[in-house]
Amino acid sequence: MTKIVNHWIGGKTAEGASGTFGPVTDPATGAVTTKVAFASVEEVDAAVAAAKEAFLTWGQSSLAQRTSILFRFRALLDAHRDEIAELITAEHGKVHSDALGEVARGLEIVDLACGITVQLKGELSTQVASRVDVSSIRQPLGVVAGITPFNFPAMVPMWMFPIAIACGNTFVLKPSEKDPSASVRLAELLAEAGLPDGVFNVVHGDKVAVDRLLEHPDVKAVSFVGSTPIARYIHTTASANGKRVQALGGAKNHMLVLPDADLDAAADAAVSAAYGSAGERCMAISAVVAVGAIGDELVEKIRERAEKIKIGPGDDPASEMGPLITAVHRDKVASYVKGAADEGCEVVLDGTGYTVDGYEDGHWIGISLLDKVPTSAKAYQDEIFGPVLCVLRAETYEEALALVNASPFGNGTAIFTRDGGAARRFQLEVEAGMVGVNVPIPVPVGYHSFGGWKDSLFGDHHIYGNDGTHFYTRGKVVTTRWPDPADAPTGVDLGFPRNH
Repeated sequence: MTKIVNHWIGGKTAEGASGTFGPVTDPATGAVTTKVAFASVEEVDAAVAAAKEAFLTWGQSSLAQRTSILFRFRALLDAHRDEIAELITAEHGKVHSDALGEVARGLEIVDLACGITVQLKGELSTQVASRVDVSSIRQPLGVVAGITPFNFPAMVPMWMFPIAIACGNTFVLKPSEKDPSASVRLAELLAEAGLPDGVFNVVHGDKVAVDRLLEHPDVKAVSFVGSTPIARYIHTTASANGKRVQALGGAKNHMLVLPDADLDAAADAAVSAAYGSAGERCMAISAVVAVGAIGDELVEKIRERAEKIKIGPGDDPASEMGPLITAVHRDKVASYVKGAADEGCEVVLDGTGYTVDGYEDGHWIGISLLDKVPTSAKAYQDEIFGPVLCVLRAETYEEALALVNASPFGNGTAIFTRDGGAARRFQLEVEAGMVGVNVPIPVPVGYHSFGGWKDSLFGDHHIYGNDGTHFYTRGKVVTTRWPDPADAPTGVDLGFPRNH
């Protein structure tokens, strides 16, 4: 019997009523294992209404109440991390170790939310004028929504909702319809931790559900992570409806390798950053820029390592890379490799046509490595979101920097060098929101914010960290003047001496 994933509204499962369902496949076998209910406008409205009702009390709850619930949620999440990782592997396809890493990174933000009391402290200036004080406080917005991608079905929602609810908001999550089960399990754990009904809700669906959240008058803010075209649409549409928006888009992350770099370390980093999680992550390194005469040696070292990667089902402990999320996506990724030679690329490794014995119907693709890639090639210009690494050549640091800065994306970047001066120049001169120095995937820890520049971010706020707290709250400044008790009317004695 096919499993059905339903919505979570008002603290309990809400069976899909629209009559529309989407298929969820096991990427390793290609078999449809689950059906997910797609929400109608009315079902989205029900989730928002539940969140709005819950906000009446949750928005006024004490910080101690909120954080105590989050501490219990953190303990439950830690205890169930293997179970959640198994759900991720079953529907996304990533290997179990990658899925466990995803849960661990989500836990970082839960940790941050547990300590939200420090970030929500206000400011006070006394005696700005005679007996006048000014204070600044931050208050929750109300109902906020999150729209999240398939590649991190547990981590990216946890980049959003722990901070949002810790700040006093209520939350409606629209996760990817391709791997929805993890989000519902998180909702169940939140309920078990004691989160009041309606504070966290999950609605599944497609553009119908997304558009309703973007236009709903009771939704005050929208967080999004996904591709650049959709991020632009989310930002434009939600902003036009008067909402606060943080919309994180796509990426083409470059890794510069200078002639003085440790090439073995650089090759190790390039392989893990390009092919980890099958390249299905916005912080993947998809373009290596070899500077000077090191290109041939670096490409050979990358090739040697890439050929040893064990590809197989995500639940096989021997597997180091799993399949792609869908057959359609697999075919799209393969098209970039198949057309690469005609666009002037040197195809060092071609992973198209790869299969795994016993799993021939899975969404498999092997490792691809393209060398001497021109900037005009589609494999370089587009965000492929698969295990394809492009190597470009540059004669000088200045040429390599100009190449990176000419990209419309500005998510993350890295430089590999032993020269501190060169690294310092790069971190100041490169046009990207996150920079790694001898670190290939510079994803910030939870107490620093995540976000890119240019077409990789729409909106003013990055996600989690201090930016996350500011995004999910709004500031209020209070100016107060109280008369001195000694100025009380005659006949009323409060015991204060008249000594002024």
